[in-house]
Amino acid sequence: MLREYLPVLLQVIVAILFAGSALLVSVLVGKSGKRTRAKDTAYECGMLPQGEAPPRFSVKFYLVAMLFILFDLEIVFMYPWAVVYRESIKQSGLIFWSMFSFISILMVGYVYAVKKGALDWKR
Repeated sequence: MLREYLPVLLQVIVAILFAGSALLVSVLVGKSGKRTRAKDTAYECGMLPQGEAPPRFSVKFYLVAMLFILFDLEIVFMYPWAVVYRESIKQSGLIFWSMFSFISILMVGYVYAVKKGALDWKR
């Protein structure tokens, strides 16, 4: 049985060695470059930067965007379930309870987000 997992072990070892060597090479090569004031200035198509930087978005904006993506993906997972629901419910009720547990977990996450004020824009 251990012999079956040997390819997986080899792949993990190769991945760790590759990641370690990539980090080591980046540290060695990165230290040879010298930082100057010209290199640290913002590059805007060869022009000197003019005016002020654009305004920063609130963290709430990104939080709501991530929650939208999360709950939007819920619909992506529910669509194939709804397509096969009628045929599968005749065989067993397992498909109903699996989707019920999926929606319950997402509902707990939604209630947690509402309680934490993630969707409250006035804070």
